[in-house]
Amino acid sequence: MPREVVDLPYQVEYLSILDEDGNLLDEDLEPDIPEERLLRLHRVMLQARRFDERMLQLQRQGRIGTFAPVKGQEAAQMGIVAPLRDTDWMVPSFREQAASLWRGQSMESFLLVYGGFYQGNEIPEGTRNLPVAVPVGTQPLHAVGLSYGIKHRGEDDLVVTFFGDGATSEGDFHEALNFAGVWKTPTIFVCQNNQWAISVPRAHQTNSKTLAQKALGQGVPALQVDGNDILAVYAAAEEAAERARAGEGPTMIECITYRLSMHTTADDPKRYREEEEVEKWQKREPLHRFQTYLKNKGLLSDDDIAKTEEEIKAEIQDAVDAAERRMKELEGEELSMFEHMYAEMPPYLKEQREELADELQAKEGTDG
Repeated sequence: MPREVVDLPYQVEYLSILDEDGNLLDEDLEPDIPEERLLRLHRVMLQARRFDERMLQLQRQGRIGTFAPVKGQEAAQMGIVAPLRDTDWMVPSFREQAASLWRGQSMESFLLVYGGFYQGNEIPEGTRNLPVAVPVGTQPLHAVGLSYGIKHRGEDDLVVTFFGDGATSEGDFHEALNFAGVWKTPTIFVCQNNQWAISVPRAHQTNSKTLAQKALGQGVPALQVDGNDILAVYAAAEEAAERARAGEGPTMIECITYRLSMHTTADDPKRYREEEEVEKWQKREPLHRFQTYLKNKGLLSDDDIAKTEEEIKAEIQDAVDAAERRMKELEGEELSMFEHMYAEMPPYLKEQREELADELQAKEGTDG
């Protein structure tokens, strides 16, 4: 039989709007973002960066436990969630502090969780953010389940889920894409390709030219963007959200970014990557680029930045103080950690709660 070329309907495009210095590459591509939102984006991005740095200090002092720093990936998160509605769902992995801060999560709650108090995962009423998911690649399945439920109800909300480059080598990722493609669920799959799956470089864990193209095999449109360019990420998210709400199904966005810090605070990246590589990506980092863009538009000055820095520093200190007070209070409220995961507590958790209650009671009797 003769060979014929199969006509595939999708290609992978790469989108960039700001250059490495924060200047517009093409004014026609600039998304229409209100000035108030641009300034809020800057404030929350700066807050996420400074909070990340403070948490690292606290961890090194032994005041909180291990966490995954977000430094360098702020634009790849905030550009995604900023165009979304409050009624849309966010399903994170384990590094989405910037996105979570934008969507209303408190700094105090992060400090509680990383301080070993699970009560910090309590989701406030009306908030549609799921807790951190540490197992790699599992959360896209949860996101597709949520979005399938949205479609079943005839609603026009959507679900965004975050994962890293290493997760695209997991079976769960492909299963989620397959289901989303077949059922055209309103899901936005966001891969933060930060070049390293812990200590394994991207080139050693997949042979795909892009990670976005992995979605094409499931019939899901995909786009690759400069993940350190918040305007490009924002524009891509707007396009994906419009498709999802119109009933056209899922989209995958691969954000090309870089983890400027360690994978987690239990990790030493100097053992597996060269400092020259970090320095190269430091020149492309998102915060400075965005600040330059805002200065060029006349929306931000060095004095404005300095004032915001001082305000954020005070807010972070207030959050640290509040979290440490709450940690002391929670030392006598161990059983409350079971209360915030399910609307109706399943039997196995009830058993665990009762077992812990018995142990605490026995310990109290011994101490007495």
